[in-house]
Amino acid sequence: MKIILFIALCFLQNAVLAQMAKPVRVINNFDNDWSFMQEDVNGADKIDFDSSKWRKLNVPHDWSIEGAYDKANLTARGGGYLPSGIGWYRKSFNLDETLLGKKISIEFDGVMANSDVWINGVHLGKRPYGYISFNYDLSKHLNFGKGKTNIIAVKADNTVQPASRYYTGAGIYRHTRLVVTDLIHIDNWGVFITTPDVSTQKATVKVQTVVSNESAKAAQITVETSVLDGSGKVIKTVQSKQAIAANTSIKLDHSIEVANPKLWSVEMPSLYKILTKMSIGGKIIDDQINQFGIRNFKFDAATGFWLNGKNFKLKGACLHHDGGAVGAAVPLSVWEFRLKKLQEAGVNAIRTAHNPVAPEFLDLCDQMGFLVMDETFDTWTSAKNNGEKGYNRFWKEWWERDTRDMVLRDRNHPSIVIYSVGNEIHDNLDNPEGFQKYKDQQDLVHQLDPSRPVTMALFRPANSKVYTNGFAETMDVVGQNYRENELVALHNQKPNLKVIGTENTHVIQQYLALRDNPFMAGQFLWTGFDYLGEADWPQITNGQGLFDRIGSWKQQSLQRQSWWSDKPIVHMVRKEENAGAGDWIGNWTPTDFDTYDDAKVAIYSNCDEVELFLNGKSLGSKPKPADDSPRLFDVTFEKGTIKVVGRNKGKEVASEELKTAGPPSKILLSVDKTKIKNIWDDVAFVTAKVYDEKGNLCPNADNLIKFTISGAGMIYAIDNGNIASHEMYMAQQRHAYHGLVMANIKANAIGNIEVKATADGLESGSIRLEVVNK
Repeated sequence: MKIILFIALCFLQNAVLAQMAKPVRVINNFDNDWSFMQEDVNGADKIDFDSSKWRKLNVPHDWSIEGAYDKANLTARGGGYLPSGIGWYRKSFNLDETLLGKKISIEFDGVMANSDVWINGVHLGKRPYGYISFNYDLSKHLNFGKGKTNIIAVKADNTVQPASRYYTGAGIYRHTRLVVTDLIHIDNWGVFITTPDVSTQKATVKVQTVVSNESAKAAQITVETSVLDGSGKVIKTVQSKQAIAANTSIKLDHSIEVANPKLWSVEMPSLYKILTKMSIGGKIIDDQINQFGIRNFKFDAATGFWLNGKNFKLKGACLHHDGGAVGAAVPLSVWEFRLKKLQEAGVNAIRTAHNPVAPEFLDLCDQMGFLVMDETFDTWTSAKNNGEKGYNRFWKEWWERDTRDMVLRDRNHPSIVIYSVGNEIHDNLDNPEGFQKYKDQQDLVHQLDPSRPVTMALFRPANSKVYTNGFAETMDVVGQNYRENELVALHNQKPNLKVIGTENTHVIQQYLALRDNPFMAGQFLWTGFDYLGEADWPQITNGQGLFDRIGSWKQQSLQRQSWWSDKPIVHMVRKEENAGAGDWIGNWTPTDFDTYDDAKVAIYSNCDEVELFLNGKSLGSKPKPADDSPRLFDVTFEKGTIKVVGRNKGKEVASEELKTAGPPSKILLSVDKTKIKNIWDDVAFVTAKVYDEKGNLCPNADNLIKFTISGAGMIYAIDNGNIASHEMYMAQQRHAYHGLVMANIKANAIGNIEVKATADGLESGSIRLEVVNK
């Protein structure tokens, strides 16, 4: 799948509006040419401050991930022992005098955290929540014309720690834009699209548009709404006229019927667009494009989840917002790489744990066919261990504003099917105040988006009494973390309740709770990928993911694929140490051949029958158990090849083999794609693997791999997935882990890139990439 380039819909809007003579609404990427200083600086908000010696960079930028791991860092366990503090950003820009009288706004998709923003020395505001998107009107404080400069300054303050139970990052870590509109304009996030009536024959698309008049005069406006198909072709257009008084806002509702719609689904995520034009006296003064999908869904108390009349399970994974070696500033192709891995494992749903994500992440879910639980907060007013000084300090003052901004921003995404307003909340939910906190949030979400249900991830319901005090009955869908048997028992006692597992581990009992109960709408595994933080030193990464930080398969992802994939699957793992000791690993090369002879082997498969072979000799066949548990073999270890074959109705449909590796001999490089675009959001993943002379991967190799790069690119980050490694990510070398290292490669010009990997005593490897135009 191509990388999604329309960050926060900017690129998409420009592409569609290109059919007009000239787009009226101007959206300019504001990411480049910032100056940065990683310390508190007196006077940096002033227009005449000299920042000429500051570091020059582009955003998105996470300065915390650039630092060194240190047990003494104040972020501690939650923040992954990476640096915290204050970072300042400044940028100068000029505006043509023809823009005088326009509304000019700055949009931030996320600044971590406690951000303050100034324009030309004037303070615009503060946003404590680092995950929220926000904007400021700059219009009254700008200079226009030749030679007249404007200075925007941003302070991100992460000094108060520990501020989170998991890694947050630091700085302007998401995209920015400068937006120019008329004083009479369509509101930011002011177009709301729903599809209340859907069938394969026809669908009703309802569009509500909020228009604001910030001028001093009343006007008669015409709002035109067009539905465009995936190719940009206009299907149908409606329009209406209405008067709008000065300094007021109005809502206009349009309803459009689409014949024979292409429904958005997990298998075929077809997308449409709404093009909104606003004019006065025949002159277009604003325009906006919003993407959406035509689908209907429901959560049913007896049968779980339905999409377009099809009943199936939400096979979900929770994801934190970091991208491993790149920290919180995550290029979109990192998410694309990760989501593809999750799809391979059978995952069809994502829970945004536990905060709003970057808007382009949701665009990607729309395009790839993931269902999404969109979540607001990890805490309300009560603090949590290892994050005592987090959002709980701000919730009372900011929850309503932050919830409103998330829902307004996200509600047109067809991927989103449910909102969550909290994760394992420690506030007392057994009193009227606790009931009211939840009700206020649920009511606000319903007001802003009546088309989706609301849940939260309940924490230890037996202790909080939410299953006996009436709290669960107030929820649209009852969500619970872990303790699946309690959730099953709740539904059996109160069958009118809709239920979903909001956070679940990888064990078979939790899998069976979903498989064997039709009323269980789905579950979300903790987690899809290993994530930074929430780990005790010397570990710096939480290792509960289906995949490690670089996307390597693990025991739980291999097993999950055998449970959730629709295609024939067969995998084998063995106990790492003799006689069943250690972890399950997927290789046939013990670390100590002299002490390893009793190999416990597990086969993960959805096939009717599996047969195991060692050096060509059959070790027997085993049928599929009724509970889908692994098929276990006790094998006397021999060097060579172990192979498993999966059969359905006697026919071989899948196989896998592992070979014993010899001493490391050479490095071979592979890459996920050979062409890369010269944009911030595109990354190529070059993997260096250590092989023996026969071409077998050496899983125990830990050689120091050194990368060099020439041509039109750079090494953006480097990683090996080791949850206890303290090596720097922004580096040129790293030790191999499980025999491999991954380098993230970015382009910085048009041309070719050559990447080379070397290690002492090994034959080097190289690979070439081509940089192409946008």
